[in-house]
Amino acid sequence: MITGCAVGALLLTASPAQAAPPTHPPAAGTVSAAGTASADAPAAERRGEASRWAERQLRTMSLEQKVGQLFNTYVYGESADTTDPEDVARNQEWLGVDNGREAVEKYHLGGVIYFAWSDNLAQPAQVAGLSNGLQQAALGERKSGVPLLVSTDQEHGDVSRLSTPATRLPGAMALGATHRPADARRAARISGSELRAVGINQNYAPVADVNVNPANPVIGTRAFSSDPRLTAALAAAQVRGFQSGRGSVVATAKHFPGHGDTDVDSHTALPVIHHTLPEWRKLDAPPFRQAIRAGVDSIMSAHIQFPELDPTGDPATLSEPIMTGLLREELGYDGVVVTDSLAMEGVRETYPDEEVPVRALKAGVDVLLMPPDLPGAHRAVLEAVKSGELTEERIDTSVRRILKLKHDRGIVQRPLVDPSEVDRRVGTPGNLGAAQRLSDRTTTLIRNEDGLLPLDGGARDRLLVTGWGEAATEQFADRLKEHGATAAHHWPGDNPSADAVAETVREAKDHDTVVVLTNGTGKSPGQARLVQELEAAGAAVVTVAVGTPYDIAHYPDAGTHLATYSRSPVAVESAVRVLLGESAPRGRLPVTVPSAQDPQKPMFRFGHGLRYRR
Repeated sequence: MITGCAVGALLLTASPAQAAPPTHPPAAGTVSAAGTASADAPAAERRGEASRWAERQLRTMSLEQKVGQLFNTYVYGESADTTDPEDVARNQEWLGVDNGREAVEKYHLGGVIYFAWSDNLAQPAQVAGLSNGLQQAALGERKSGVPLLVSTDQEHGDVSRLSTPATRLPGAMALGATHRPADARRAARISGSELRAVGINQNYAPVADVNVNPANPVIGTRAFSSDPRLTAALAAAQVRGFQSGRGSVVATAKHFPGHGDTDVDSHTALPVIHHTLPEWRKLDAPPFRQAIRAGVDSIMSAHIQFPELDPTGDPATLSEPIMTGLLREELGYDGVVVTDSLAMEGVRETYPDEEVPVRALKAGVDVLLMPPDLPGAHRAVLEAVKSGELTEERIDTSVRRILKLKHDRGIVQRPLVDPSEVDRRVGTPGNLGAAQRLSDRTTTLIRNEDGLLPLDGGARDRLLVTGWGEAATEQFADRLKEHGATAAHHWPGDNPSADAVAETVREAKDHDTVVVLTNGTGKSPGQARLVQELEAAGAAVVTVAVGTPYDIAHYPDAGTHLATYSRSPVAVESAVRVLLGESAPRGRLPVTVPSAQDPQKPMFRFGHGLRYRR
């Protein structure tokens, strides 16, 4: 769910007690002055030191400090000490403090999460400064505190929290269309290095859900594929990409036990999946199993019911049979488990808000993400320990995992970043070029019966871009013009009325070729009507699905069809290159597209993808 996936230049502290960080990191495999192994030491040595540091730290912490480590929430403001009146007012209403620094100190937070709507993500250098300010609050004046997990949802594609000038990479389903784990790993490594450069050390990615339901309203292109094996291969590749190198970040496979077969959005209600245990093992479990084998640092739970896995009706986040029985025991995972946002309706339907954090901990999770009432949730966990409903040993188990993770991922050793280095690390020409090359392997030619593509000669002189998305149609037309075509755009609305369709058909008469963008046609029948009316009027039509590739099932007679899986800048650029014949379509469907009339009948099968025939 949308919870809300750095090279060099990181300032290191030799140990948590050191007063000031050195200006250069130690060489790979060296030991700091305080005797702690660097993050580049051999894995076994690093894990051993992480365990010892966690035990030492745990012995010094009060119950309030330990409970604080369990919470990750948002704060408002572009800086840790914001004085912006609006942000101060919102922080006071939300947490009873003025700014992020005070929130970290008051609640002993274990983590924070960044969003644009909470004014955290204006531009990269600002993000780095915010991260450093919050980390300094967590470390305290004596630098003896525990650094934060600083997180966001950088999935790319349509869920990209850190935007331009940071590198925009292909999202999951677009990478699925390459069928290349190496591409998924490369994208994750670039993304992770840029996140770490601005002080974000945990990414809530990759999505490990298998999108077996074309009507899924919340996963869709956020998933790699409808095939468990491809999803597993790419999810594991991204785990390795995010968690490799000096600029590594914590990867988070989500949403366990699998959110791919839902037709309800768990932001607004509680979805139910009726997979049996054998079906779950075959369809949903493989990506999580492979992510665990790849060493994934954290896994996020889903707010969904799986009656065949837990007949009580509890959402998975609150289910001990699922979070402990399946994840911990059957799959053997002993890393950090984080809830999806506890403000989502899917986890709030069954129990009062104050009960949810305690029930989640009892189920086996470790990190409580974005409870709707953080002060109340914090108080509820403390009271549960004092009453005996939760033992302090249970709290210690989760805190121990969190502390080990922070040390093992190098966050303890390198909590701060150098803002002066951000421009050299984020949105670099090398990263931008790599992103475009990756994207150029994703565009999928699904149908070219009329031989319209590639457009050449007069076909590229009088183009009209229309259909879904006011900004998207303009962006497509602008990119076509930058590539030398003559193009205009006309937006009839995202679900155009009969009058808007008729107006577009009249507009199209002055153009030789019409490019129609679609997105979510199954719920917006006006889009399909637009395609059908344009073709009935004799227009040369190229349809382009800029979301999921299932749209063509709703206008099955379209003769020329592309899938881009996104309307991000790199996806639009790749599509324009394919339209104009500047690059070949190289993507292959990562899902099966079923018929809209008979969902059991495949219209285009997994792996389908055409090349030009001229």
